[in-house]
Amino acid sequence: MESVGNIILYFIVAIAMVASAFMAVTSTKILRAATYLLFALISTAVFYFQLGYQFLGAVQIAVYAGGIMVLFVFSILLTHKPNEKAAPLSQHRRRTGILCSVLGAVLLLFALFEMPLINGISLSEAIGGSAMITMTDIGHAFTGTERYQYLLPFEAVSVLLLACIIGGVTIARKE
Repeated sequence: MESVGNIILYFIVAIAMVASAFMAVTSTKILRAATYLLFALISTAVFYFQLGYQFLGAVQIAVYAGGIMVLFVFSILLTHKPNEKAAPLSQHRRRTGILCSVLGAVLLLFALFEMPLINGISLSEAIGGSAMITMTDIGHAFTGTERYQYLLPFEAVSVLLLACIIGGVTIARKE
């Protein structure tokens, strides 16, 4: 049984996450947007810690809230002035962005619940109780190269981050 304190903490963190994510998207100052994004990422780590996944929470803080935010801030500071405001969006761009966001969310939810994730088991099957996914299965899925395993996309993201770092160094040297 969950304690009342855990439930209250969940709602406080959920409200903080939604508010900071909304502010990150709507903020006109780019450094403030990056700071709000940092708060949203740290809120995600708090959820992991609350669920008992200490390793995932630590990885969330170290990789996303730490490393990627440092990369974002350096790239922002190298390409923009700190107090520069973003240009307001036109109505057409705003509508197109909302449409693309809704379409992307629908496709993501479909893929999340219906596509096989681990050992050919979809998330809807795991939630329904017809199949069991253990932490060992998740670990093998992240580090394996067979079907339904994700080592190749993980390595592709690491190469992409390396390319971003090299690009940032190149831009910094030219100035």
